[in-house]
Amino acid sequence: MKITRVWSMPNKNTFKIKPINDLIQDLFLQKSLMKKCIACDPFVNKSPFVDRCILNNDLDPSIPSASHKDALVFLKEVETGIVDLMLFDPPYSQRQISESYKKMGLSVNMQTTQSSYWSALKLEIARVVKQNGIVVTCGWNSGGIGINFGFKIIQILLVPHGSWHNDTIVTVDIKK
Repeated sequence: MKITRVWSMPNKNTFKIKPINDLIQDLFLQKSLMKKCIACDPFVNKSPFVDRCILNNDLDPSIPSASHKDALVFLKEVETGIVDLMLFDPPYSQRQISESYKKMGLSVNMQTTQSSYWSALKLEIARVVKQNGIVVTCGWNSGGIGINFGFKIIQILLVPHGSWHNDTIVTVDIKK
């Protein structure tokens, strides 16, 4: 496993942070060497990769994306075993989840803030990602998708932002 630590300024748009953007650009390049690369992003936000992700979604209808559903609902509609590259950058905290839902006029409940919701997302990711497919997970922990779902971490990128900002931890998993 490769572990890299690169300092960078914080940005609420994770994929615009240079070392994270560079990592994803490299993965797109590797995957584009294949005949056809199907990429998926269930939390598009203001991702610079929205046009490269054939399957893209954001709860917020003001964000340009193919659909505007809860990420779990969106992933349940994706065909099994078709995704080559999954970009998984969900809200990192219960506060961020709450803000996202309330902004859309939706109620926040235990279902959307408990760990079982995140396990359900990981289960769907495991279902839709094909064998040898890659998942890039961004967050405040290095758990990735997990061995229980058939994934192995092949790279960790630690992006410290300095001062009192939380680090962004990016795991790259491969489905085995």
